[in-house]
Amino acid sequence: MLTPALASLLPLLILCRISFCQYSSDQCSWKGSGLTHEGHTRDVEQVYLRCSQGTLEWLYPTGAIIVNLRPNTVSPAATRLSVCIKPSTESSGTNIYLDRNGKLRLLLREQDQAQGKVHCFSIQEGALFIEAVPHMDISRRITAFQYELVNNKLGAEAHSLDAACQPCSDAEMLLAVCTSDFVARGSIKKVEQEEEHSSVTVQISHLYRQKTQVFASGGVRARSWTGRIKMSLRCGVKSGEGEFLFTGTVRFGEAWMGCAPRYKDFLRLYHEAQQQGTNPCHVDTD
Repeated sequence: MLTPALASLLPLLILCRISFCQYSSDQCSWKGSGLTHEGHTRDVEQVYLRCSQGTLEWLYPTGAIIVNLRPNTVSPAATRLSVCIKPSTESSGTNIYLDRNGKLRLLLREQDQAQGKVHCFSIQEGALFIEAVPHMDISRRITAFQYELVNNKLGAEAHSLDAACQPCSDAEMLLAVCTSDFVARGSIKKVEQEEEHSSVTVQISHLYRQKTQVFASGGVRARSWTGRIKMSLRCGVKSGEGEFLFTGTVRFGEAWMGCAPRYKDFLRLYHEAQQQGTNPCHVDTD
């Protein structure tokens, strides 16, 4: 017989189990196998991922899984997030849909996943419905991708290779220094045109901030860094003389250019804002 105290906690424990307790707060990645419901090819498994980034790997897909990407927060800002996924170039065996209230919209066909391109969508568009494509031999099929939750604007623009390169306004330039994943002063050494973007090799003389190590140090005594920043081909960037202030975002370990004014132009703008007391943050310009 239950004690009164335990009986009073039982409804809470049941609710906790249904809503939260079955998911750990650090559940960033998932790895599973279709062999767990082989012979039940119509089974649909629910997967919950609660971190801002992680991975999914589904071996030998059969049936389907629904991947619920939900940040571990109740902030209203969470509704303004985008989800970006980057399939492995060896990913196969499934079609990937967006599932919103039972209505499916195709996001990625099986044959498109091997391109490894980044695809972004609003978190409000629903969960990922990943459905196995029937194959006689599933032993070589693995669906795998990385995911990141990003600000809606960054999700839409950071990987929009067709977006025109518009100069940043003064306000955007000042804000970029405060909010970007990387901020660095340096010069452009080389520009290489790849299939869908330009790869800009830069040498950094002053590294203000980097979210992850996208710029490699030249040594303790060198006090310089080098790295590559990706840009749209439409930007028409060229190597040349002069110093720039590079800002931008880091997506799946790759740096993407944001605002990149000439350093002397940024310096003038920063000092004007400093005199007016309108700087959004402090930058060491010495």
